[in-house]
Amino acid sequence: MAVNTVEVPRPPEAVWSVLADPGSYGEWVTGAADIRGVEGHWPEPGSMFKHTQGIPVIGLRDSSSVVAADSPRRLVLEVRARPVVVAEVVLELEPRDGGTHVTMIEKPTGGLLHKIYRPRIDRLVHKRNEESLRRLKELAERR
Repeated sequence: MAVNTVEVPRPPEAVWSVLADPGSYGEWVTGAADIRGVEGHWPEPGSMFKHTQGIPVIGLRDSSSVVAADSPRRLVLEVRARPVVVAEVVLELEPRDGGTHVTMIEKPTGGLLHKIYRPRIDRLVHKRNEESLRRLKELAERR
């Protein structure tokens, strides 16, 4: 399991506004090439968006869906880039000193990475999510 945190000098509502915009995932999620469509009312549980991981057009085409949402505090996603990974991603937003402490927890639940899961993979996921949270912070600061 990879756990990352970041301090965002904006209130949880500003961070949530990024998370509530499915089109933004292509901007802040490291490795996401594009968002191809949304089904349902994002981020309501059961809603999903279709995305490409890697290079647009030829990357892994899959989808991610909302498992649970508690605006503006918590979002639980099932993210998929099959056959490589299916994972649960939890984003927790905690008000702190006028800003937001964001915690991102990712654990594989299926796919090839789940079968070979080791601490070394955790470190790689941690580095990727560190960059994702840096981008999320930038987007929230601009809103």
